[in-house]
Amino acid sequence: MSNDAGQDEKHGSGRVMTNSDTSSFQWRDMTAALGLLTRLPVRVDGDWAAQRGAAAAWAYPLVGLIVGLISGAVALVACWLGLPTSVQAGVAVLTAVMVTGALHEDGLADCADGFWGSHDRARRLEIMKDSRIGAYGVLALVFGIGLRWVGLWAARDAGLFWVVFLVPAMASRAAMVWVMAALPLARDTGLSRVVGQPAGRVALAAATIAAAATLVMTGMSVAAVALVAAAMCLAVMALARAKIGGQTGDVLGGTQQVVEIAVLMTLLVT
Repeated sequence: MSNDAGQDEKHGSGRVMTNSDTSSFQWRDMTAALGLLTRLPVRVDGDWAAQRGAAAAWAYPLVGLIVGLISGAVALVACWLGLPTSVQAGVAVLTAVMVTGALHEDGLADCADGFWGSHDRARRLEIMKDSRIGAYGVLALVFGIGLRWVGLWAARDAGLFWVVFLVPAMASRAAMVWVMAALPLARDTGLSRVVGQPAGRVALAAATIAAAATLVMTGMSVAAVALVAAAMCLAVMALARAKIGGQTGDVLGGTQQVVEIAVLMTLLVT
């Protein structure tokens, strides 16, 4: 079962929070975001995190920053050890997968299997919750991991370092928040229903954080990154709406993967 789908099952009967809109941004939201999106050993107050719900989603780009810093640091160690750039890129991707528990990769695979595994909306949602992986999911993982690997490999050969670890990781998680806010929920139960949908100002805060970091690290390339990320968001939203009528945790994971790859490739050509 997918991580996103598994979490849906675990929390499906819990507290339902829709259109979450608490009054302020809090730094404690970082612990809730880290606990949800990574496997890092952070102490999370479950009741408080449930109360905050999607209001904590503004911190998702900061989770991306941490994931990027960790994977970049591992690549830097590999560089110091004299390993080739191909290996540096490979261990960086592996590190990101381990830190997040393959949460987003799993969502991408489940979306690929579900979206193209049936002509019926209910059946597609059923497939997305299935623990088994099909041909579409395997292909999505192969191409997703492969494109990230060769993208980082090419970036290292081109002399790029921190920007390709941090900007895609932050922009892709900001994109998740926009999809959360813009699309209706495709299921009446599950983690997405428990977490809820963020208010527009939460999505705006997430985008502002990612855009500010991109501006600092890339200068005018921020426009290209923002345009590509927005285009990928719109494409994923249109596909998810057409296939299953809205969003699930798997759709958010797939969004993160698609946007991360697209932004990484954008940085290679700007």
